[in-house]
Amino acid sequence: MTLLRNDPVTQLAFSVHENKGVFAVLLGSGLSRSAEIPTGWEITLDLVRRVAIAQGVEEQPNWAKWYRDQTGHEPNYSGLLEEIASSPDERRAILHRYIEPDEQDRDEGRKIPTKAHHAIAQLVRSGHVRVIVTTNFDRLMENALREQGVEPTVVSSADALAGAEPLTHSRCYLFKLHGDYKDARILNTDQELSAYPESYDRLLDRIFDEHGLIICGWSGEWDHALRAAFLRAPNRRYPVHWAVRGALGSGASELAVHRGVKTIPIVGANEFFQLLQQRVETLEQSQRQNPTSIELLVNSIKRYLSRPEYRIQLDELLSQETERLMVRLDDPQFAPHGQWNQEEFRSRVERYKAVAEPLTRMAGVLGRWGDGNELNTVLDIIRGLYIHAGKVGNGLTVWLGLRSYPAVLVFTAYGVGLTRSHRWKTLHEFLVSPWPREYRNTKRTVSMMLLWAWRGEKNDLWTQLEGLDNHKTALSDHLFDVMNEWRSSFAGVSMEFELVYERFETLAALAYLEEDSEDRLEQAFASTPHGLFARMPVGRVGWHEESAATLLQELQSEAMITALLNAGFAYKSRRFLELFVESLKRYIDKMSW
Repeated sequence: MTLLRNDPVTQLAFSVHENKGVFAVLLGSGLSRSAEIPTGWEITLDLVRRVAIAQGVEEQPNWAKWYRDQTGHEPNYSGLLEEIASSPDERRAILHRYIEPDEQDRDEGRKIPTKAHHAIAQLVRSGHVRVIVTTNFDRLMENALREQGVEPTVVSSADALAGAEPLTHSRCYLFKLHGDYKDARILNTDQELSAYPESYDRLLDRIFDEHGLIICGWSGEWDHALRAAFLRAPNRRYPVHWAVRGALGSGASELAVHRGVKTIPIVGANEFFQLLQQRVETLEQSQRQNPTSIELLVNSIKRYLSRPEYRIQLDELLSQETERLMVRLDDPQFAPHGQWNQEEFRSRVERYKAVAEPLTRMAGVLGRWGDGNELNTVLDIIRGLYIHAGKVGNGLTVWLGLRSYPAVLVFTAYGVGLTRSHRWKTLHEFLVSPWPREYRNTKRTVSMMLLWAWRGEKNDLWTQLEGLDNHKTALSDHLFDVMNEWRSSFAGVSMEFELVYERFETLAALAYLEEDSEDRLEQAFASTPHGLFARMPVGRVGWHEESAATLLQELQSEAMITALLNAGFAYKSRRFLELFVESLKRYIDKMSW
């Protein structure tokens, strides 16, 4: 017995994940049926009913039987539609009412994209699926793709195909074989479906030859031209997976034998595509850089730091890892499009963490064991990641803000490493280093990266992460969790790591406050006998009483005062440091209840 013998969906997920963009999806009317858009048979019976009632016939319990009794023939969608409407325009108008949702449909969740449509759109967004072939007239697939921020190349006529973006250049190619319900050229009747335009056949031959297939919602019994294309495709370099409810019919079985199809029993399209997408995403998230290779990078950094003659190798290693990260950040899975939802936010944070982990841990090592010569390199890395994130300007605000999250991770790890080694002078230089000018007022590194000063921070946003709901300092708590997870690389097994982390955030808040002058702070303090008089980001220490007591005592000790002032903190002014301590106390008083 093999590991995946009874788990065909996971087997398919592995194939889709490992062969990114290779699999095309073939969708039939069954997918739209779950959105309560009727199938051709259901439309046929409803047309029979409507015509008969218009002629004065009473409501029948079985309209198919009634039609047989009256005509001697089986109800036929194509024939009936041709009889009722002689022109393509008339047929399109009839179909419109069956497909287009009205206000009540939308309120009740009918005729809108299903979970299956959304799952397929997510597979497209992540780059795992690029080609969709469908026999459906509706626009559910297009709508789901656009909700995910993907604008598909839609081909629904021979004319559209002639002017369409080439298949190889399209992020998503949606081939609507039977047309679009708003286009008069839709294919409905048996005669219209008996043969496709030559350009359609060429494109189908190419898709069936160059791609694996995932089929769902298509019976394989009708659509004669599509069956013919399937049968004439000789190549089997990639497999065909057919998701089936029940058993394949005789016509579909013929196709399955011809292509060596692997059938996948399913309950429904929604459950199948959701499960497939979730498993592909799980595989994508698990495809983080091998922990062993991360440890090799970390150990290489430590080795290069130990010898001055390795300076060039150190620089090259950091450059290569930074470039690798930037390439990963341009992956479609990080595209800043699509609607907000909690699951996607949590997923993106985890994906960003996975790709940024190697460089983040390397930065922590530089902070812990560097000698100051690495400072400019680290600053270049953080600025580079931030600027790279900003090159994409269109999209959902929350996803655009999150693009610079890797820069925040590197900033935090390096700062924590510096704090762990009490490298106060380098820490201060790091925090107050000028930021590339993009604002009228001069900004500094701490002003761009620290907690709510970072443009990706909104406390109610980061409370969406698991376990952080109702947290007062959700981003601070999250970053502590991440640094704590990776601390073995740059902070050792210190039992006081929580205090180390909170000491870093506190000193970073002090550096942030240096944007104000001592005179202005004095005036604000004098005019505000109670409450907050200075604006500065305060993290976990604001509510963590044990750490707050320790750090406040520390900041008022002669040894720490001397060390910080000598390092350049607080403008080397005792009074400025005293004002900071008073400001911090007031934040703690406010946040602790």
